[in-house]
Amino acid sequence: MAYATDPVALLQALIRCPSVTPVDEGALGVLENALRPMGFACERMPFSHPNTPDVDNLYARLGSVGEPLCFAGHTDVVPPGNPDDWSHPPFAADIVGEVMIGRGAVDMKGAIAAFVAAVGRYLEEKGPPQNGSIGFIITGDEEGPAHNGTKRMLRALADRGEGLGACIVGEPTNPSKLGQMLKIGRRGSLNGLLRVDGVQGHVAYPAQANNPIHPLIRMMHAITVEPMDEGSEHFQPTSLQFTSIDVGNPTTNLIPASANARFNVRFNELHTSADVEAWVRERLDKIEFPYDLQITVSGESFLTPPGKLSDLMAAAAKAETNIEADLSTTGGTSDARFIKDFCPVIEFGLISDWAHKVDEQVRLDELEGLTRIYRRFLDTWFGRG
Repeated sequence: MAYATDPVALLQALIRCPSVTPVDEGALGVLENALRPMGFACERMPFSHPNTPDVDNLYARLGSVGEPLCFAGHTDVVPPGNPDDWSHPPFAADIVGEVMIGRGAVDMKGAIAAFVAAVGRYLEEKGPPQNGSIGFIITGDEEGPAHNGTKRMLRALADRGEGLGACIVGEPTNPSKLGQMLKIGRRGSLNGLLRVDGVQGHVAYPAQANNPIHPLIRMMHAITVEPMDEGSEHFQPTSLQFTSIDVGNPTTNLIPASANARFNVRFNELHTSADVEAWVRERLDKIEFPYDLQITVSGESFLTPPGKLSDLMAAAAKAETNIEADLSTTGGTSDARFIKDFCPVIEFGLISDWAHKVDEQVRLDELEGLTRIYRRFLDTWFGRG
């Protein structure tokens, strides 16, 4: 039986598939070709959703004992922008000195390659685990709308009675050094569009108009003047930030008919999105002026309390890097927001500072280091260290 144990070669093959979301361009096939010879049963899981592109996904499992330890990742990447801005073609996966350059190197094809290689080394040295199973949940819809990826894969698996024991998401979690940080939760994210309608009129005759900007300003002040909370043991305080104020009025002597503002709330585990919306509406209502508020929720906040999953990953990272990992909940959202409803989940991957940038790159020693950390984790998770 052949084993894929070289993360460098595997990452090159993945980067050379220009899988800009939502297209696959062969990336899932690269993984199937690596996993099938190891004994994994591979299943394509394509999904469709109205008004969004079709997306292909991959579920792979080795073993039938219990609920599997899963690795979750995404092979889709953000567009590279102007290729002429790159020092090397964004999908060439060129190695220059000690780094590999290519879109997706750290976000997050590098972690996928590292975990596959870690599993290959584990199987080569120890054989399949006798007391558990290993799975891969790989989506092509993380950088996009995320309707046809991990969320629907998890639901389909649950509907057929296939559960998950625990999951590692390979997002780039480390700020500047490998081993610095793993994520045990994420803040929720809520977006609001606040609209206030008035009566258009001449600025010289304000009594004959009704300026919507003035109550909008008071409303904005009402939901920013006091914090929602002071944070918790594992989370920073909830943050409400306005991102735009729009009137669409190029004229200096015209009171506009309407005004709107957009805001985002990143909230901790002390709240649900429903709590946040109620908190906002309660304060807007006190202004006593009609308004329209549209709410969309990207994800709820969640926390995987420190325990076996985070302890073993932190210990594996420290053994390789001599760094005590920070158990963090900072950053944006990831597909962990879907996985947390099905099993304990943590995130641990490469260094994040090159993610989505021109000349995205990973150091080869960091790629090998992450592979070794994952390899150690597998030993201790399955009790064969």
